[in-house]
Amino acid sequence: MDSIITAIIQGIVEGLTEFLPVSSTGHLILSGKLLGFTGEKADTFEIIIQLGAILAVAVIYYRRILALFGLASSKESSAPATSHKLNLIHIILACLPAMVLGLVLHSVIKNYLFSPYTVLIGLVVGGVFMLYGQKRQATVQAEGIDELSYKQAFLIGLFQCLALWPGFSRSGATIAGGLLIGASYRAATNFSFLVAIPMMIAASGYELLKSYKLLTADDAMFFLTGFVVAFVVALLAVLTFLKLLERFKLAPFAYYRFVLAAVFFIYLISS
Repeated sequence: MDSIITAIIQGIVEGLTEFLPVSSTGHLILSGKLLGFTGEKADTFEIIIQLGAILAVAVIYYRRILALFGLASSKESSAPATSHKLNLIHIILACLPAMVLGLVLHSVIKNYLFSPYTVLIGLVVGGVFMLYGQKRQATVQAEGIDELSYKQAFLIGLFQCLALWPGFSRSGATIAGGLLIGASYRAATNFSFLVAIPMMIAASGYELLKSYKLLTADDAMFFLTGFVVAFVVALLAVLTFLKLLERFKLAPFAYYRFVLAAVFFIYLISS
């Protein structure tokens, strides 16, 4: 029963934070420490529940994903005739920088950056970057996702590299970065979520290939519980976040990160 409760809690944490600009990796590391749930099994569990969160976003954006492969028309079709309507090249350009850098620095990141203290640094610095992106937002050149240029897609991909530091937040880096290079909140957010799908599949798949032997039949219910909880919570979280961002922008999420970092810093130095 304790393990199922842990699976539910971690599934909720993953679902709530994976696509919000607050860092799911950071939250899972911190919550895992609180629950005493660490080690190889915990790492494998995180991969499984991330796949649940990915599935949630794929369900929400299924029409857009099909459109990328020419299998359906997208609901959003306001792109000017002179623009490059969103296609696979945009996605590839946005994914390449972080994928390449992530492979090159994988061992360094896993060995030196996955600790509570480095996560706290990422939370604070990422929050500052989000506030900067909101304050210094460039003149909007891409109101909708179909108006993003190849150059903007690549630049967002470069900003995504900042999220290789656990705690920085992939969505926070890409949305704030998108604002700095002329994307609207709506365009930056939708593009961030779409790019998350191949990025997370690649990262989770890579890690799963290395740790699949840790999966056993005895843990099936534990992993399944976390997967389902993460899927349901992520589905609700993404739909809610899209509405909240239009109203509150990035600042409340940045301030939340500062408060969380302060609380856990006090906890860590006192424990």
